[in-house]
Amino acid sequence: MNTIDTHAHFFPEEWVRLLVKEGPNNGAAMGKNTDGAVTFAFPGIKQIFLKGFIDLNVRLQHMDAKGLDMHCLSLTTPMVNWATPEFGLKLAQVYNDACSEACVKHPKRLIGMAVIPMQAPELALQELTRAAKLPGMRGLYMGTHINKQNLDEKAFYPIWAKCEELGWPVFLHPLDPLHAERLDKYYLRNVIGFPYATAIAVASLIFGGVMDVFPKLNVVLPHAGGMFPPLAGRWDHGNHMKEEMQGCKLHPSEYLKRFYYDTIAHNDAYMHHVIREVGVERIVMGSDYCFGIGDDHPVATVNRFGVSLSGAEREMILGANATKLLRL
Repeated sequence: MNTIDTHAHFFPEEWVRLLVKEGPNNGAAMGKNTDGAVTFAFPGIKQIFLKGFIDLNVRLQHMDAKGLDMHCLSLTTPMVNWATPEFGLKLAQVYNDACSEACVKHPKRLIGMAVIPMQAPELALQELTRAAKLPGMRGLYMGTHINKQNLDEKAFYPIWAKCEELGWPVFLHPLDPLHAERLDKYYLRNVIGFPYATAIAVASLIFGGVMDVFPKLNVVLPHAGGMFPPLAGRWDHGNHMKEEMQGCKLHPSEYLKRFYYDTIAHNDAYMHHVIREVGVERIVMGSDYCFGIGDDHPVATVNRFGVSLSGAEREMILGANATKLLRL
């Protein structure tokens, strides 16, 4: 049984070089920090491309030290949706090709999550279809909104349909929610904004009917589902009270078991609550590699659950669930 980290970020060197070369002509400010790492800035978006994200040797050494057999590689902020459709497509193509190449080079260690230019749904569908044929690619990765558009927009339906057809899970990653400027202090954009951004994305998929229209679509939520599990009861109450919340076929809490959840909760008691609510078969391991706010010891975290889980259940979280989900 392989231990599989489903939440591990990757910036291919080719992708970073493309940003350095063409990003400034597309509104991005590129630079370097005092340590020589490439930096990116666009209105509302900042990122530093640290060596751990780029260098596969550094990654593999880290994986060995942490007892991880496989990483699911995914792009994170800035992703590609900030760009023009044309440059977004180019960024997606370069990322997907480089990610596939990394997976081919290390087929027993790396799995790829494709990225597509969702700001241009026709181009996104085109790239999704192409990326699905690349070796090593096993799912789709996207933000919790697309340039402030929620995920229930009808323009995105062909993407959901294609993922359902492919059997590809969709992994979500939180982006700043609306009015995030109120969260500028105290790292609140991440520790408060991101969990709520995930809840907003889930709400749009449920109340917008996406989970009903595409009953075989699998969606994986980061950070133990963010604020979706704690708010499910409140959503149920609103579903009884407000007609605008009645566009879904089931009570909102009944969709808890339609999603998958990673283990980045930083709270064992709460993680046990999520497991009880959704079932151990809906939990996959994650680390948020290599951000400091993530879980640097995901295997150890899951092994701590041994007090209340059987060995077989622990193995499901460590890798068996992801193996099934990703059709490995």
